[in-house]
Amino acid sequence: MKTREIKELNNKEIQERMEAENEQLDRLRMNHAISPLDNPLQIKVVRRTIARLATELRQREINQ
Repeated sequence: MKTREIKELNNKEIQERMEAENEQLDRLRMNHAISPLDNPLQIKVVRRTIARLATELRQREINQ
């Protein structure tokens, strides 16, 4: 998810998306611990998406 797409979402949608991404990250980590993932870079991509979402929420808090 790109920053441009994140800026179009409202706060509630960002929160929901963050929760979903966190759940996906937990699943990926669990699956990777059991057996190696085909593409372990998926974990990195999900972590960065979570960071982008959190950053946008924080910027909105500061600007209010």
